[in-house]
Amino acid sequence: MPRFAILFAVLASLLLAACSGGGTVYYRYSPSKGGRIVDGLAEVSEGAPDVVKDAIAAGNRIVGLPYRYGGGRCEGVDSGYDCSGMTSYVLREVDLLDGCLTSDGFRNYGRSGRGEWITIYARSGHVFLEIAGLRLDTGWHGAGEGPRWSTKSRSSKNTVLRHPRGL
Repeated sequence: MPRFAILFAVLASLLLAACSGGGTVYYRYSPSKGGRIVDGLAEVSEGAPDVVKDAIAAGNRIVGLPYRYGGGRCEGVDSGYDCSGMTSYVLREVDLLDGCLTSDGFRNYGRSGRGEWITIYARSGHVFLEIAGLRLDTGWHGAGEGPRWSTKSRSSKNTVLRHPRGL
């Protein structure tokens, strides 16, 4: 196959993926939002809205707990969390969610797109939060690890971005 045909096929497949919504979405750390990690816990600048400070505090309460499939679903502080339990817990703690959702359920939560302060990255099978530019996630290194804060970039194919209204 001639080189131009190969190049055309690659470009066409990239364009098709981008137009079909099947592209890759990236989390990238945003230091301008005032979030930072100190000794594994998140902090945010004084200028952040109270609900954002409270969401950071809620995430800090469960950081370090183990991964547990089904953990954190519609309970107070649980002994372990999976991705949707972690996300549900943080949003419930700041009155942005009643009950709990699965990772698929978060694909329709709130408003579409990236939020100013809180963004939910949801795809079938996984969900994580960005709060004040920091990523709260589970499942590190392919192993079952519980909630942790990070500034490391993450790609996630077929992810949709959602956010709470006004945030």
